[in-house]
Amino acid sequence: MQTGVGKAKAATKVYPGRAAVISWIFFDWAAQPCFTLITTFVFAPYFASFVASDAASGQALWGFATAAAGLAIALLSPVLGAIADASGRRKPWIAVFGALLVIGSSAMWIGTPGNPDIIPMLLLAYAIASVGVEFATVFNNAMMPTLVPPDRIGRLSGTGWATGYVGGILSLVLVLGFLAANAETGKTLFGFTPLFGLDPVMHEGDRITGPLTGLWFIIFVTPMFLFTPDYPAKRPMREALGEGLRELRESLLSLPKQRSLAWFLLANMIYTDGLVSLFAFGGIYAAGTFGWDTIRIGTFGIILAVAGTFGGWIGGKLDDAFGPKRVITGSLVILLFAIVVILTVNKDSILFIPVAPPVPGGPLFAGAAERAYIVLGCLIGATGAPLQAASRSLLIRLAPKDRIAQYFGLFALTGKVTSFIGPLLIGAITAATASQKYGMAVLVAFFVVGLGLLARVREQTTAVVPA
Repeated sequence: MQTGVGKAKAATKVYPGRAAVISWIFFDWAAQPCFTLITTFVFAPYFASFVASDAASGQALWGFATAAAGLAIALLSPVLGAIADASGRRKPWIAVFGALLVIGSSAMWIGTPGNPDIIPMLLLAYAIASVGVEFATVFNNAMMPTLVPPDRIGRLSGTGWATGYVGGILSLVLVLGFLAANAETGKTLFGFTPLFGLDPVMHEGDRITGPLTGLWFIIFVTPMFLFTPDYPAKRPMREALGEGLRELRESLLSLPKQRSLAWFLLANMIYTDGLVSLFAFGGIYAAGTFGWDTIRIGTFGIILAVAGTFGGWIGGKLDDAFGPKRVITGSLVILLFAIVVILTVNKDSILFIPVAPPVPGGPLFAGAAERAYIVLGCLIGATGAPLQAASRSLLIRLAPKDRIAQYFGLFALTGKVTSFIGPLLIGAITAATASQKYGMAVLVAFFVVGLGLLARVREQTTAVVPA
């Protein structure tokens, strides 16, 4: 309950100007290629199709690496978030973990095709990049309550996700149109010879996505460091370490008394695992099911990113109008429908009904099953963005504002503590059955359970402004 003093502070609280907010939003733009180019649409399918011995083993290995990174993120996120709250600073943490993103992604250039000896180092580089981008995101999210009033948090979060998707679209257009070429024709999607003399036979256009991701992050995260204000330093790092760990312990012990927050964190743990796994393996699944090359998968990614852009922007408005819980619930229902139908789509059938398969060498997405997969993918893209944006908006409504980074650390913990389970199950089931479809079927359970747990959350409509 907000006291008179708290209300006075809320009334007089001054928020930074538009330049600071826009610069913060560009963090999502800067980080998105790590997810778009590496995790989903270009490098992951390339790894499964051309570096690993076959698509099924590639999906399994990628799943194990994703699981290892997720476990590291799960263990460290709440601790680092608690220390950041105690120290007061956010930007130094974003800089450190942003550097890991740049180093890890740039090192992925080493992934030459048909070279199994490089796989361990390549997966290690991917894990480092994943850890870097996820931790940097934790501290970037924690800056949100200081940028806009509570009634505009949903719009800010949704705009950030939508902007990130636009960045993903442009990075994909850059790769497909000018860098990655078909190995047979030597031409990019736009019919050009790859820039910088990139060799299509050695898949240098696919591999350049790693260094491009690092360079992209450096360029577009810079405005946030220049124009978005940070919290002032509260105490030296040594004192912050002890204070942060003490506050983390108190927060964990108090969770049973904050039932809605506890149920939300548990629901987030389950449905985020399903969503991350769906995004991580969607491109790999398409490569194995339809035999899509980089250009087709990348074009598919552009279409999904466009859907995600509109979904994130509209979802932000719906969040402010109806509340984040309703946005999350609606998104989960649509995602559940999409994944169930996807599991019935094969190269020559939809919902077990035979259709004509695509003609080899024909135009993009000429087969009926391919077009159905794109429509379902658009549903996933359009709902995945508001699901994630509304989730961080709901956390801000539920969590104590003086420990926001800590709770975003717990938010990342619940988003990652079981994040190794989804990829691990997909990898293990795919390896055991040699079937990508059986591996992906496990995701249905994550969305069903997440919906059930979310129903127990009571959404708060007011927020306490930090002193």
